[in-house]
Parts: sequence; C-alpha cells; structure tokens
Amino acid sequence: MRAILVLIMTVLFPVLMIGQSNSFYDFTVKTIDGKDFPLSQLKGKKVLVVNVASKCGLTPQYEALQELYTKYAEKGLVVIGFPANNFKGQEPGTNEEIQAFCRSNYDVTFPMMAKISVKGEDIAPLYKWLTTKEGNGKADAEVTWNFQKFMISENGEWVGSISPKTSPLSEEIVSWIKGIK
Repeated sequence: MRAILVLIMTVLFPVLMIGQSNSFYDFTVKTIDGKDFPLSQLKGKKVLVVNVASKCGLTPQYEALQELYTKYAEKGLVVIGFPANNFKGQEPGTNEEIQAFCRSNYDVTFPMMAKISVKGEDIAPLYKWLTTKEGNGKADAEVTWNFQKFMISENGEWVGSISPKTSPLSEEIVSWIKGIK
C-alpha cells in the first residue's frame, strides 16, 4: 500500500505543479508586435508592470511612465505596459493601433506587450499570478482600473501593488526604485 502511495505521489506531484509559478520569471508573454518575451530575461532588474489603456482619464500617465523609464533604466528599472480592454472599453484598438498611439502621443520606448485581459475568466496567466496570493505568495491585489502598477523585485518576487490613480513618479515608487524603504 505504501509503495502505491509513493508511486501515486511521484506521478501526481509533478502534474499538480504544472501551471503554478512562483516567480515572475516563470512567464513568457508576447510583445506588442507578436514576439515571445521571456520575463526571465529581466533577472536582476526591478520591473514595474502596468495595465494601460489609450482612452482613459489616466492615459496621460504614459508620459510619467516614460519619464520614469528614461530616468531609471540605466539603474536597472524596466517598465512594461500591458494594454487591456477590461474597463469600459477604454482600450479598443488593435496592437498596431495601440503601438502607433503610444509612439506618436507619448514617445513610449519602454516595452509594450500584446493586448491581454487583466481580470475575469479570461485573465492572462501573468495577471493571475500578479493578483492572487496563491500565485505571487504575498497578497491578493485585484486590478481595479487601468494603470494599476505592480512592483517586481530584482529576484522576480512580487513587492506590491500601486493604485491606478497614483502617479508613476510618486514617492512610493521612486523610493522603491532607489532602494529606500
């Protein structure tokens, strides 16, 4: 009986672990132009993940996100934008339209990913990890609106979630980037 139990656990345990990610680096996402982007290539960098939208009252945050990226990229910060149409249809465009909008209106040079869902039944796997304690090991943090920000450490660990209305240039975010607690 014990041998059967050991055999079952040996077979089932790896199967149960499939799909569970303990690190930000376990994910591969698609860039806005359709290429695979393994997040593991960001090891050693602080990452600010933001769900973005082109037709939102908070859309001008693109400017602050770009300023933050420009100022701190050489110090190891990466800002990643994930377009999402989960809130009142405020990101209706295609990936191509979103990319053109970001470049022409805000000179966005930080990495932009393909449009995804950040909540609901069709939530992207990365956002399921970002928003659930079960996934990230730290806290539940439902996405409440466009421009919610998630801070990821240099080790791929979830650090915290920042309100959509909080500026990317807020003291909380800048202090985190600088390592000031």
